[in-house]
Amino acid sequence: QVQLVESGGGLVQAGGSLRLSCVAPFGIFRIRTLGWYRQAPGKQRELVSSFTPGGIRNYADPVKGRFTISRDNAKNTVDLQMNNLKPEDTGVYYCNVATGPFLDWGRGTQVTVSS
Repeated sequence: QVQLVESGGGLVQAGGSLRLSCVAPFGIFRIRTLGWYRQAPGKQRELVSSFTPGGIRNYADPVKGRFTISRDNAKNTVDLQMNNLKPEDTGVYYCNVATGPFLDWGRGTQVTVSS
């Protein structure tokens, strides 16, 4: 069973910052496009950012200019730096591959942005 482990969430005021981190297994990390997803209360899970092994970053329109995705090859981690957070960024954040078949979903990390 392949496991992804997310961390770094928390409670922050609007305008604040958080940095999320996801540890991925070596084999997955090196060859798959990894992404960060979020699921807001009552909504479907959505992809907010992805990073290919070749270094191409993609962002969903609502987070462009505020979120930055990065990969640490030494640690097999994919991080998401989130700046200028807004209440609508609230949700559970997960990492997984950006295209199917998906790996087993981890527990995610809760991000709550207060207004």
